[in-house]
Amino acid sequence: MIELSFSIHDLEYFLLILTRVSCFVYIAPFFSMTNTPARVRIGLSVAISVLLYEAITPSQAVICESLMEYAVVVMKEAVTGLLIGFSANICTSIVSFAGTIADMETGMSMATLMDPTTKESTSITGVLYQYVFMMLFLVTGMHRYLLGALADTFVLIPINGAVIHTDRLLGKIITFMSDYILIGFRIVLPIFCIILLLNAILGVMAKVSPQMNMFSVGIQLKVLTGLTSLFLTVGMLPDAADFIMQEMKNMVEAFVETMM
Repeated sequence: MIELSFSIHDLEYFLLILTRVSCFVYIAPFFSMTNTPARVRIGLSVAISVLLYEAITPSQAVICESLMEYAVVVMKEAVTGLLIGFSANICTSIVSFAGTIADMETGMSMATLMDPTTKESTSITGVLYQYVFMMLFLVTGMHRYLLGALADTFVLIPINGAVIHTDRLLGKIITFMSDYILIGFRIVLPIFCIILLLNAILGVMAKVSPQMNMFSVGIQLKVLTGLTSLFLTVGMLPDAADFIMQEMKNMVEAFVETMM
C-alpha cells in the first residue's frame, strides 16, 4: 500500500505552480485551440506541474500567513502565466493579418470562413496560412520550446517573484506592432506585387480600349491571378514561418524580462 503524505506548505506551493502552468496552457498557441478537449488541457497542466514541482526544491515554498496573502500570490502567478502565453499567442495573429491583406488584393475578401480554432470570422487565405503555420509549428517542435521556456521561467521568475514593469511591457508591445506589420507584409509581398502589376496592366487596357468593361474582367483576373500566386508561393511559407517563430521567441524572452 502506497502512503503519500505532504505538508500544507507543499500543497500551497504545488497549487501556485499549477496556477501559472494552467494559465499558460489556457492562452498559449496550439494548446489553447478550441478543438483541444478541456480534459486534455487540464491533464497536461497537472502533469507539467507535477514534473516542475519535482524539479524545484520545496525549500523555495512561499509561506503565507493569511488567505488574502495567498490569494494575491495566486493572482500574481495567474498574470505571469497569462502574459507568457499571450506573448507567444499574439505572434500567431500575424498570419491572419497577412491572409486578410492577400484577400483584399485578390478580391476574395467578401468570402469569409469561421475559424474553428478561434471561433472568429476570418478570410480564406488567413485560414490557409493559419493551418499551415500550425502544422509547421508542430513539425519544428516549437511547442516543446514553449514548454521549455515555461519551465525556465520558474528559475528566472520564482514563485511570488514577478515584478511587472509596465513601462517596459508597453515598450515591448509597441515594438511588436511594428514587427507585426513588417512580417505580415513580408509574407504577402509577392502577391501584393503581382496584383499591383495586374492593376497597372488593367489601367493601361482601360485607356486603350474604353469600351471594354474592365470592372467585370478585372475581378475575374484578380481572383485567377491571386489563386495562381498562392499556388506558386506555397514554397515560401516555411521561410515565413521562421520569421514568425523567431518573433515568438523574441516576444517570450521580452515579456519574461519585463517581469524579472
